[in-house]
Amino acid sequence: MKEIELKFLLTEEQADALDALLPTLQGLHARPETRQLRSAYHDTESGALRGAGIALRLRHDGLGCVQTAKGAISHHGGIQTTLESETPRPDGALDVAAIPHDGLREQVQALTAGAPLAARVETEMRRHSATVSLPGGGAAEIAVDRGTLRGGGRSAPLTELEIELKGGTVPAVYDLARQILPEGGLRLSRRSKAARAFALADGHDAVDRPALRKANPVPLQAHQTAESAARDVLRECFDQIARNADFVQVSDAPEGPHQLRIGLRRLRAAFDVFGVVLDGPACAHLKAEARWLAHEAGAVRDLDVTVQDLLAPEATAHPMEPGFQRLAAHLTARADAQRLSLRGALTGARAQAFLLDLARFTEARGWLDLADFGQSAQLAQPLSAIATAALDRHWKRAAKRARGIDHLDIEARHDLRKALKGLRYAVEFLAPVLPAGATKTFTKRLRTLQDLFGELNDLAMAQEMLTGADAPGGDDPQAQRAVGWILGSRSVRAEADWAGARKLWHALRDAPRPWDTPG
Repeated sequence: MKEIELKFLLTEEQADALDALLPTLQGLHARPETRQLRSAYHDTESGALRGAGIALRLRHDGLGCVQTAKGAISHHGGIQTTLESETPRPDGALDVAAIPHDGLREQVQALTAGAPLAARVETEMRRHSATVSLPGGGAAEIAVDRGTLRGGGRSAPLTELEIELKGGTVPAVYDLARQILPEGGLRLSRRSKAARAFALADGHDAVDRPALRKANPVPLQAHQTAESAARDVLRECFDQIARNADFVQVSDAPEGPHQLRIGLRRLRAAFDVFGVVLDGPACAHLKAEARWLAHEAGAVRDLDVTVQDLLAPEATAHPMEPGFQRLAAHLTARADAQRLSLRGALTGARAQAFLLDLARFTEARGWLDLADFGQSAQLAQPLSAIATAALDRHWKRAAKRARGIDHLDIEARHDLRKALKGLRYAVEFLAPVLPAGATKTFTKRLRTLQDLFGELNDLAMAQEMLTGADAPGGDDPQAQRAVGWILGSRSVRAEADWAGARKLWHALRDAPRPWDTPG
């Protein structure tokens, strides 16, 4: 059978709150119970099963012993889907021949080829769990696990929430997660307990420190349906956003808010590219929430850019000017405060609801409109059928913003920059279905142009930030002297940059577009 779970890493405080909540939940099948689970994961000495993504477990719970074989895990939107096959083993002995699922049994037998199997890692958990009925039918088990992972002579604690679907539909699992921890602060658990214990055995951490996540290309194919392509792109955007949200919580690195904002902008671009598939009230809500969170991340990013890219070069060029150090102190204090504000937003109820809603929308086909009888044909059309129209739409938007480019004011330049960014993301998403050579050339030109517009935008942003009524160091004469140095120097550069940007735009406008180029 398939095991479908939504899993989160918990703090002890969250686990305590959930322990207290379980007896109060509506739809309880029975009073919550507590069990001690001791599991041993078996493999060959060479790790043949683990290498194939298979876990073979014996679990003792005080009442008996169960042997479980689990196939390779898929993980999207926090949902882990695993092929699972269980059988009681009253004698506590492992028996590969007893695996009920024919395919899993044959796979394990082929991989092990008679090689000895032994317990390689272990987990010992105290599980406090309850099963609840779900609206619309079905049920889910909510389990709070506290315990220890052991592997390679090392051990590590783990506290985790598992919501396992016992019947019903995937959307209900996300809805249940929102219900039982409405205040926010959840962090997705992306690996199985076995994988974490094996990581220990390999000398790694059982729970990885969150890492920066840059955008990855999505391997789309021209013949796949528009719906499946949209789903794949949304999954990529979700993962970039969720992982960078975790990273921002533990790191002051400026790249964290930057990559978080990129993920949110890519998501909004994806909604535009696949509008024929995704448009509807749920999509509009997600767009609005992505815009809100991008604004929160952008406030930190703008301060970081001002310190690193605008102030630092001028301070290096003028080491005897004391105002730069004073201005840096004012800006850094503002950035630190804004970073704390962003972290508060990311652990709050609104950001958590956004991430769960986005995952639910992606994994449960939240774009379906049962009253739209023509939608099925739209969803089933090949990606190649919508790619050209989507790219034409983005191109026309950019070209409209570029009209009269020699006379654009600051706000109009910013609008053009955003349109070019959306065009770039659209081309990158759809690159697998476009001619490779033409796409590479076009994207390179587009990036160069976008970078120039980015530098022009940095100046406009700095002017607003450093000269407004609430400017950092606004009442510090020395700091304001440094502001004058920065804005004066950048204004001179901006004139040259703007001339270059206009020239690059004309070259891009007149160049062949990859979606108009035969493959």
